[in-house]
Amino acid sequence: MSHAAACPDVITSIERVSPEVVAQAAGYASSILADVAGRRGGLHGRIAPLAPSMRFAGPAITVEVRPGDNLMIHAALAVAQPGDVIVVDGKGDLSSALMGEIMSQQAKALGVAAVVIDGAVRDSEAICALGFPMYAAGLNPNGPTKAIAGRLNHPISVGGVTVRPGDLVVGDADGVTVIEREKAAAMMPLAAQKVAAETKRIADIQSRKALRPAWLDGALRAAGVIGEGETL
Repeated sequence: MSHAAACPDVITSIERVSPEVVAQAAGYASSILADVAGRRGGLHGRIAPLAPSMRFAGPAITVEVRPGDNLMIHAALAVAQPGDVIVVDGKGDLSSALMGEIMSQQAKALGVAAVVIDGAVRDSEAICALGFPMYAAGLNPNGPTKAIAGRLNHPISVGGVTVRPGDLVVGDADGVTVIEREKAAAMMPLAAQKVAAETKRIADIQSRKALRPAWLDGALRAAGVIGEGETL
């Protein structure tokens, strides 16, 4: 068996995070999920929504392209299922757009939940008017080529985070958080606890019951800022 046959560049069948977990995750901010996942999984801040109102949750379809070529994004659109999030390692290249209005229209019609690109896009006003969640590292009016092979549904690195096919991907105005598929279900009750704790903390601040965190003095002592028995 050849290496190509054993490890094809295009993988069409993947195991996805469950729809039940996706539905739960959609109710949490990307920041909450990043916190309960160990303060990791948040993509670099250069990858941002075209509009702050954009938000999504879904399983990842992973795409690796050569800078400036979007052939494999077209391949991803051909195999994506409704609810999928297409995540593209565009190498952070901003010299030409990898997607624009036409492909965004196609993605929305196919039921794709969102596209996340570590690279540039174009037709931003039209995409915003369409209401399709598009996250990118920047904008550029130049169009891409469609001629260079890449990989589909292999592990990729996007915004400093490893993303594997089927991982949970959640985005909102703050950016994008990725959680490993196998860990995603276990994060949901932790996210609920985190929201409850933060809601209580905000209520205590607003009522002036607790205007500073209870852990502050202990942390300052541990850091050597204040001595034992001292307080601010």
